[in-house]
Amino acid sequence: MRVAENINAALHTVLAGDERAYLIGEDLLDPYGGAFKVARGLSTRFPDRVLSTPISESAITGIAAGLALAGDTAIVEYMFADFLTLGFDQLVNFAAKSVTMYGERLPMRMVVRCPSGGGRGYGPTHSQSLTKHLIGVPGLAVFEMSPFRDAAEVFAEMLALGQPCVFVEDKILYTRRMLPAVAAPFTVEVRDGVAYVGTGERPELVLIAPGGMAERALAALRTLLIEQEIAGLLVVPSRLYPVRLDLPPVPHVVVAEDGTAGGTWGAEVAHHVHARHFADLAAPVTLVHGADAVIPAAPHLERHVLVSAGTIHDALVRTVRA
Repeated sequence: MRVAENINAALHTVLAGDERAYLIGEDLLDPYGGAFKVARGLSTRFPDRVLSTPISESAITGIAAGLALAGDTAIVEYMFADFLTLGFDQLVNFAAKSVTMYGERLPMRMVVRCPSGGGRGYGPTHSQSLTKHLIGVPGLAVFEMSPFRDAAEVFAEMLALGQPCVFVEDKILYTRRMLPAVAAPFTVEVRDGVAYVGTGERPELVLIAPGGMAERALAALRTLLIEQEIAGLLVVPSRLYPVRLDLPPVPHVVVAEDGTAGGTWGAEVAHHVHARHFADLAAPVTLVHGADAVIPAAPHLERHVLVSAGTIHDALVRTVRA
């Protein structure tokens, strides 16, 4: 099953199991099914609860927050994560605050789905990773799609929190397979929503990356093992914020993410690691980011801006040699 199909199946599960659940966004109705076809078939099966809207992320997010405040379940699909900036006021100043601002905790079952990242040639305003702008917002949880975890489990976890959540879906994953084959000597174990991909040996370093980076991160670890004979452990959490990680004692930790540097999820992870594992570290946590530049549409230029497996591998080598 492809990742896009897995998310589609998860949305079917949510809408079938909750008669007060709605999916809202632009161009969702069949036969179009959304910009990346993730909503295909849903409007046919649930015609009264899959709602196509005008082009206004602020309005869409506000409607979803109103539904959630009234006790319904609302799932929003943005065409591109870049448009988070247009819905930011409703998300941060209305939805996230509504959980606690009325004198008692009110459940807000609301998920905003955001197709994120580059690698598809969509240019500067349709290829960004804006996750860092969501970190640290009270009442707002951030998750990312992982090929190692069924999206239905992630949606169940998000809705059980009873607070607004953003679900980042790296566009590069949509055509990839769920539970990708991991060649020996690597194996996968999933615990508490976090995938651990390693060789079974005691790792010399830990590489932490969100789901959209998993393929590139694993390629970097494999090259490190072959060329440097250094065993590493890849950690892929579904829930990005608040940070919740269980790491083994290792001397080196690297965090890789697609967004630009400065106030990032990776910096929050580094703080988490330093606070809990400082005595084990031989050096500060290394952060790997995309270039401080807009993302070009031309593939040969886009590759110079985004984080590649080679970029991650070079950072791993520098870290263990420091």
